[in-house]
Amino acid sequence: MNRLKIDNLNLTYKNGYKALNGISLDIKNGMFGLLGPNGAGKSSLMKTIVGLQKPTSGSIEFNDLDIVEKTDYIKKNLGFLPQDFGVYPHVNAYDLLNHIAILKGITNKAERHIQIQFLLEKVNLWNFRDREVHAFSGGMKRRFGVAQALLGNPQIIIVDEPTAGLDPEERNRFNTLLSNISSEVIVILSTHLVEDVKNLCSEMTIINKGQILKSGKPKELIQELNGKVWSKSIDNDELAFYQTNLNVISQQLIERQPQITVYSLEHPEGFAPVEPLLEHVYFSVLSQNNSL
Repeated sequence: MNRLKIDNLNLTYKNGYKALNGISLDIKNGMFGLLGPNGAGKSSLMKTIVGLQKPTSGSIEFNDLDIVEKTDYIKKNLGFLPQDFGVYPHVNAYDLLNHIAILKGITNKAERHIQIQFLLEKVNLWNFRDREVHAFSGGMKRRFGVAQALLGNPQIIIVDEPTAGLDPEERNRFNTLLSNISSEVIVILSTHLVEDVKNLCSEMTIINKGQILKSGKPKELIQELNGKVWSKSIDNDELAFYQTNLNVISQQLIERQPQITVYSLEHPEGFAPVEPLLEHVYFSVLSQNNSL
């Protein structure tokens, strides 16, 4: 069982901006969702975990080893799938994975071949091994990205906004692949898409402005909102009134009619109860944080 333990992590940049403020997490094998809006501090946290920057204070341990000081250990055990990654033009999938494997220190040619064949079959790309990667579809590139992240048998994998831009079929295929991988390693899913966390993660945390706002199991966090989420269709000119007098956590158009969802411990007059969803958890937590 792998374990990533982060204790009271702080990061302040030279310009005085505090990117991380007292982050503490305990992550074990499985899918862990790091959910937050753009600019919440997710990238700063990821860069600090993998050793690209040192924290101002606090500690990070991976399998009981201090990886703030011993960054080589985490890098040897790391697989990373960024949101966007470039590929060499005119290089096929097999040759590019072979090149990446060499960079990862897999020096034995026979071992590289076994790993590459296994991973390309795992992501359903073995039949496309001779095709140039730059010509792949978006979903195929994402699956290729998973294959390169898994080279060298990493024990912790970080994926950043992995399903952005994928069609529903590719998203489902990709989510199934990530779920299967996470049974034996830590997979940290960094995203602003609530749906990805709902579909994949058994543990999650919501982060904003460099701070952890809420952590737990998605089902339990949803249950905490039972009887506290309400909805109502309104006229356009009523929105400002409700935003002033109630905690409006989301708004949307349904058949061109504005509909608002509010968080309230008591039943607001004229509102209907709503069965809470994970997106209600997310929006209610962020709305409370933004009001501070």
